[in-house]
Order: sequence, then structure tokens, then C-alpha cells
Amino acid sequence: MLWVYVPGPGGLERRDLSAGAAPPDSAVWLDLLDPTPEEEHQVEQTLGIEAPTREEMREIETSNRLYEEGGALYLTTTVLARADSSRPESTQVTFILSGTRLVTNRYADLLPFRRFVAFASSHPAACTSSALLLTGLLEAIVNRLADVLEQVGAEIDAVSFRVFPRSDPRRVSHDFRGELQQIGQSGDLISKTRESLVSLSRLIAFLQQSGDGRLTPEARASLTAVSRDVVALSDHATFLVGKAQFLLDATLGLVTIDQNNILKIFSVVTVLMLPPSVIGAFYGMNFAYIPWLHERWGVWAALGMMVVSALIPFGYFKRRGWL
Repeated sequence: MLWVYVPGPGGLERRDLSAGAAPPDSAVWLDLLDPTPEEEHQVEQTLGIEAPTREEMREIETSNRLYEEGGALYLTTTVLARADSSRPESTQVTFILSGTRLVTNRYADLLPFRRFVAFASSHPAACTSSALLLTGLLEAIVNRLADVLEQVGAEIDAVSFRVFPRSDPRRVSHDFRGELQQIGQSGDLISKTRESLVSLSRLIAFLQQSGDGRLTPEARASLTAVSRDVVALSDHATFLVGKAQFLLDATLGLVTIDQNNILKIFSVVTVLMLPPSVIGAFYGMNFAYIPWLHERWGVWAALGMMVVSALIPFGYFKRRGWL
């Protein structure tokens, strides 16, 4: 899918192209979303560039992601996608800054792009140049990552409250499988967010070094603000990683304590029942002469010895604080 945007009096406007038609000269942004080979070829012929393939976009080497060729800047970054779903994923987006036009090539319908289009459609100052469009898109991506980290932080706080309840200090045995699953999902989301932030920081550093003559003063100021936000979010993501790791260790520790308590109960019960079992086994032996065997009160005496033999270790354990 190829979307073409032109600046209008009220803001950014999208124009529909007929099959094979060239983009208008006033177009400042060509957005390729899961494009067909024909659409990629159409953009390449119009701007005289060569868009990277999907396999090339997945390369992790800086030289394959950030480079200048034929007077155009090629900037590929990793962006978090489907963050609100149960299976978030990382996808690659390529920004091509060629003259007065911006080309984006992506294979996922990203929320930051939709938000920026909605914003720029009513703010003409945000779409006066391709450089401003680029910095605006980067800012929208960073803002989305900030929302994700804020959401993850709230989820970790909720899990922490369930693991360490503050209202009642007496914690009963609890199945922590749900909490462990939530911690794992939060850790995975933070990991993908950090990956995107690292990729964005590399892109911004390269753009600041190579953007002379391409970035307007407004775009450069906006890019500096975005760079500061990326650094701050990276620090916050590191903090959340440490908090999630602490919560994971604490939860596993509580699970171990619960298991030890259960094993302790079984051990105590076994010890308490051992003396009565010995007495019962003694009187169950098939001998002719056993004390009190023929007495009418013999059975009650045997039962009494069983009870006393169980109460003695119980009282000893209680006095030592083992129960």
C-alpha cells in the first residue's frame, strides 16, 4: 500500500494515486505500508533511490541500517509493535530522506504513525518540510514507547501489591503462577522497548552527524528534544528491569517458603505419628504373652500411650518454636 501526503492549508493531506501514477510534485511524504514490488518500483523510479528489501532492513549492522547513498539518507530502526496485544513484536521501519521528500517503508500498521497523521492533519507547521515530518514521526514513536513503559510500570506495581500486600501483613499461602506470568510478560515488553530505544538512539546520533543541510533549525531542535527523551526512557527502562528482576526473585523466594512450610507440616506429622505407630505395631504382634493383652482396660491403656507419645513431641516442638 502506497500513501502519498502533501501539505495543505489546514495540515497534512493524503492523496490517493491511481495505479502506475506518479506522486505529485508537492508530495512531501511517501508512506509504503507492506508494499507490493510494483509500489516499491514506482517510488524508486520517482525519486531515483533504491529502497532496502525486508531482509536488508532486518540486518543489525550499523552500516546496513544507517548510511548515505546517492544524496539520500537511509535510516532503519526497530520499533515496538502490537504492544497492547498478548504477543508484542519488534518490526523494522526505514526512513529515507531524499531531498525535500520523506519515504517510509514498513511492514506493520504502527500506532505512532496513525497518531502523527491525525496530529499533522490539523497542524500545518508540523508538515512544512520532510525533516520536520521525520522528527515528528520519531517523536511519536518515542511517545508511544513512553506510554508502554508507563503501562508496564503500573502492571509491575500491581503485581508487587499482590505479592507484598500492605493491608494485611499476615500472608496466607498463595498460588503465584499468575504473578510469575505477568512478570515474564512485563519483562519481555521492557526488553523489546529497550531494543527499540537503543536502535532509535543510534539513528538519532547518525542523523545529527549527517543532517547538515537537511535539517531545519526547527527540526534540529525537535531532534535534540527527542534524543533527551530517548536517554531518559532508556534509564527508566533499566530501572524497570531491575524492579521486575527483584520482584521475580522475591516471588520465587515466597514460593520456596510456601513449599518449605508444606514439607515442614508433613515432617512434623510424620514424627508425631511415629511413636503411636510403634506402640500399635507392638500390640499387633502375634505373641502369646503381651502385657495387658487379656485385661479389659488394656485397649484403653494402649490408646492412652499412643496419645501421650504423640503429645510429648508436639509439646516439645511447640516450645522450641518449630510449629
